[in-house]
Amino acid sequence: MARVDLTVRGGGIFGLSIAWEALQRGARVRLIESHAIGAGASGGVVGALAPHVPENWNPKKQFQLESLLLAAPFWATVAAVSGLPTGYARTGRLQPLADVAAVTLAHKRTETARALWADNATWQVIPATNAAWEPHSPTGHLVHDTLSARIHPGLALAALTAAIRTKAEVLIGDAPDEGTVIWATGTSGLTELTAALGHKIGDGVKGQALTLRHDAPHLPQILTDGLHIIPHADGTTAIGSTNEHAWADPTSTDAHLDLLLRKARAALPALQHAEVVTRWAALRPRAKSRAPLLDAWPDRPGHYIANGGFKIGFGMAPKVAQVMVDLVLNGHDSIPQGFRLTAL
Repeated sequence: MARVDLTVRGGGIFGLSIAWEALQRGARVRLIESHAIGAGASGGVVGALAPHVPENWNPKKQFQLESLLLAAPFWATVAAVSGLPTGYARTGRLQPLADVAAVTLAHKRTETARALWADNATWQVIPATNAAWEPHSPTGHLVHDTLSARIHPGLALAALTAAIRTKAEVLIGDAPDEGTVIWATGTSGLTELTAALGHKIGDGVKGQALTLRHDAPHLPQILTDGLHIIPHADGTTAIGSTNEHAWADPTSTDAHLDLLLRKARAALPALQHAEVVTRWAALRPRAKSRAPLLDAWPDRPGHYIANGGFKIGFGMAPKVAQVMVDLVLNGHDSIPQGFRLTAL
């Protein structure tokens, strides 16, 4: 008889969240990570839990909305069980509006947000006040949404690992599979799937990001000129991230990150003299569909895939964990069609 019901391979945000959800449901679980917790994309610094715009609604956007709404109780439970902070807070987001057309569209989205998000959050056009923590807006208007939240990736992974270890084994290295197996192995997993299935499933896209010594934990995150500026609970502010399809070293930082820093300081003068604390780079797993990849592994009975978090893995994780555990423990399949291998 197997010692565990479920083996989860991969110590990133998808693997850890699935293991935790399964433990909450009473399953016997073991998590196996070959290198280190958060060794890939999940070990980043940005932690933006930000929604898609409230229009052209589809199953992916609905899935993300439900996941963002699950995040507060999910991370509160992790913090309570582990006794460790996660850095989660729903602090909202500001975005500048570049021209009259953008302002008009943003007002329309106020109405669609009311219909799609219901009473869970708001999307509003507000006047700029020239406060220190505001990006410059050519129109004098900003979008403020109250759905966006932030998580501190390092704190969150440490708390989630500690919570899992109160009930189950987290093994760094290797061991035989037992029970049902979920592969949440990031970029290496997409490479393995591509080789096994004979057509491209996905790949890694390099991202670089950094943190600055700037203490603003209660202020909203900012999205401007493609930059995410995220104040964290530990007295740092994260800036991210690049999107690179060609590189010499997937884990080195370089001039791309220097440019990102210059853009951030130009966009938000409050950061002009903030000290750089961390420079980070890694590959982020992107499925060919650009959606999370959740499915059974073809020709491997009892094996499943949870991959492709790319840049929204932390935001999608609570719902990914819920639907994957529903599938493997209860046989209930509620995975959107666009998240399956057949969508690639």
